[in-house]
Amino acid sequence: MKITKATFKKLVREGIERDNIYIKRISAFDGQIDGTRYLDGGFTKTQKRDFSENTLGVVGIWLVGGGRDYFEGYEDDQFAGIEVSNSCGHFIVAVKK
Repeated sequence: MKITKATFKKLVREGIERDNIYIKRISAFDGQIDGTRYLDGGFTKTQKRDFSENTLGVVGIWLVGGGRDYFEGYEDDQFAGIEVSNSCGHFIVAVKK
């Protein structure tokens, strides 16, 4: 199954509704180095923020749009979700199994 932005938005919307959505930030844009920096850490429960098309209302999500976001399925022993990479970073949004 091909994962699209619509698939990702559905996962986020349903995860928020069920209060079962987690994020693992792998890298993020850092203006001090004018590029992305790698982050250490595991999955954390997401926090809501004001909705925009770039954030979908979730802290840690940043979509660039224009077909420049790349989506791939993700699954481990505890979580199932979608891995996202773009010019602003790399992260995984998932729900607990």
